[in-house]
Amino acid sequence: MAGRAAEPEVIWARPERTGRGPKPAYSRGDITDAAVRIADADGIDAVSMRRIAAELGCGTMSLYNYVPRKEDLYELMVDRVSGEYEFGGGPSGDWRADMRAVAHEARGILRRHPWVIRLMTTGYAFGPNALRFLEHCLECLDGLDLPGGTKIELIATVNGTVMTLVANELALAERARSLPWSAEREQEVRRAYLASRLATGAYPHLTAAFAEAAPPPDAEEVFVRTVDRVLDSFVKS
Repeated sequence: MAGRAAEPEVIWARPERTGRGPKPAYSRGDITDAAVRIADADGIDAVSMRRIAAELGCGTMSLYNYVPRKEDLYELMVDRVSGEYEFGGGPSGDWRADMRAVAHEARGILRRHPWVIRLMTTGYAFGPNALRFLEHCLECLDGLDLPGGTKIELIATVNGTVMTLVANELALAERARSLPWSAEREQEVRRAYLASRLATGAYPHLTAAFAEAAPPPDAEEVFVRTVDRVLDSFVKS
């Protein structure tokens, strides 16, 4: 019927290739791998069907037989890097330790593939590797006395926290690379400016907080402490 909207489709339920003819020289997995390589090298904005086709040595339009929409391509890409989780051989029986380990693995994956932070949504939770991830996390949380829905929220909160922390780490590193002087010199100047503002007496609460604060922790310490606080928040009243 003219004007009728297309029906929604899950890429995982779609056959590898539509149409007839001889077996193709490449697969949906080949397309996904090429897209991931491009994104790793040049960022997610560099990923296009034209660029992927050039890397595979095929016609651009032929790729749509395998991946009909860019959203489908993104979902395939996210699921592909989700396959990098190793899970350390399975749950240990200590749910906190297991979820910390998951968080550290997620951090490593996001550092290797920073473009994932821009794509990740709960809508990309149905691929085989995403389902494997969720199943592992729920198995780790099996002994935790919480409803299933709350456990899902815990997993999502840990994921969101890791993405926020890694995004900040990557932004700081990128900024440091762009400076015409050292990051240490930049921080010295900024600390001196902050001290001059606090000395005016206009920020008494901030002054008191800084007076009681320990030296700034490194990124690893911040990461561990923040993840632990997230985990604690689900079992403390």
